[in-house]
Amino acid sequence: MCTLEQRGRVFVLTLTGDGEHRLGHPLMTSIRAALSSIAAQATQAALGAALVTVAEGRFFSNGLDIGWVGTSRARLRELIDALRFVAADLLALPMPTVAAITGHASAGGFLLALCHDYRVMRADRGVLYMSEVDMGFPLPPYFMAVLGAKITAAQALRDAVLRGARLRALQAKEIGIVDVVCPGAPETAAEAIKLAEQLAARKWDGAVYSSIRISMFPDACRSVGIDVDSDEEKARKFASRL
Repeated sequence: MCTLEQRGRVFVLTLTGDGEHRLGHPLMTSIRAALSSIAAQATQAALGAALVTVAEGRFFSNGLDIGWVGTSRARLRELIDALRFVAADLLALPMPTVAAITGHASAGGFLLALCHDYRVMRADRGVLYMSEVDMGFPLPPYFMAVLGAKITAAQALRDAVLRGARLRALQAKEIGIVDVVCPGAPETAAEAIKLAEQLAARKWDGAVYSSIRISMFPDACRSVGIDVDSDEEKARKFASRL
């Protein structure tokens, strides 16, 4: 499951336990509840907040809960749909977001990390890995939309989705997926919180920040169900009053 704490202006969402943090209904429901709480608190507080998502143990997240899915295509579709809502919550969250990748992030776990604005990753252990091509699973359209928005180098995107490349931290930084590389897990978490504090200190308006993020990645946001057209209309109305 996960825990949520607030450190000044920074919300820290922690995936707890030493397991693989598989994205099944219980964990995703817990994450969405935390994100909903964060969004509500952010709208009631003074300007300036940020989110850090971190995980305990060897994994950031090893993807969807394939053990629960078994051979059921209906269950697989359930989890794919559920993860789409988590992605939408993150992409619309009214504050900067930082993923502290303290372990392996595979498939849906890789997508979870990409839905954050910034990524800090440990160098000594862990890979980013889109495993679908190796496992024989097609990529859901919204996966591809988010991947294409966040992995902007064509060859890097090709290798991630068509070769199932396992990207270590330094390699991921070289191709622009990771922003900061740290020696180990404690340093990664600390650096992510430091970055989040710096971002929160800018005291940006959360609604404006979210609107700009959505306008940066309209196709990805549409793919997860965010009403991009409505958001763009709000921006036009605001601009007309200037």
